[in-house]
Amino acid sequence: MRSLRYLVVVLTLLFSFSLALAEEAKKEEAKAEEDKVTGSVGLGVYSRYIFRGYELSSGSVVIQPSVTVSYKGFSLNYWGNIDTNERATQSFVPDRPGRKSFNESDLTLSYTYTIDKLSLTGGYIYYGTKYADETEEIFLSASYDIISKPTLTIYRDISTYPGTYVNLSFSHSFEVYKDITLDLAASFGYFKGDDNYWRTYESSTGDYTGKKYSGLHDGKLQAGLTIPIMKHLTVQPVVQYWFPLSSKAKRIVDGNPYNPNGHLDDTWVAGINITFSF
Repeated sequence: MRSLRYLVVVLTLLFSFSLALAEEAKKEEAKAEEDKVTGSVGLGVYSRYIFRGYELSSGSVVIQPSVTVSYKGFSLNYWGNIDTNERATQSFVPDRPGRKSFNESDLTLSYTYTIDKLSLTGGYIYYGTKYADETEEIFLSASYDIISKPTLTIYRDISTYPGTYVNLSFSHSFEVYKDITLDLAASFGYFKGDDNYWRTYESSTGDYTGKKYSGLHDGKLQAGLTIPIMKHLTVQPVVQYWFPLSSKAKRIVDGNPYNPNGHLDDTWVAGINITFSF
């Protein structure tokens, strides 16, 4: 009987030791993953370019390359826009009218800190735009890893167009067949302009002399599929529906947009992303 008790004690100790070793191995593996340089290279092709509800292309396909490199919570991203037949819209003046133009190159540097299911991200964005003056933003974001993955992000322009943009987004993926997923997303934006650039149009003066623009701004609904082609290669067809969130965002005064950057319309966008991850 005593021998049996000893055997039980020994087996219990061995089992506990094995669990401890397994847990330590998981920690080491997670740490090794954190220490690895990861990233992705992507290429998007869309029917038009929409940014925060503003139409930045008209009647032409846009091509959008991107590269992201991440290490120990830090990420550096490059994103570009090529308009295949640049035309003027209410929101910008083309630098190469009627021709192909590589008209935007953005750089984003960020750091993400994770506490259990909560992810906090802060960063800086440089917008290298040819159709408008270049500008810079800083941002803070909080995301919680539950169903719908709610994410709140606050952007602050610190250069050419001082103002604050707040975006609340939700997303969720459903497995539909093997590794193919249906990806649904929605986002809603609020904007408040602080500089005189954001003064609104007034009938009494016939010019942009009114209050600085602020209000519920843009909404976006999105549906797409993620289709694995190879181990690190995915294709993502996507459809987006953009719409103004308030009467201010879509308002027209005497034939002119109330918002100095142009009014927002209901707009459909279709496209496809190809992403290689490493």
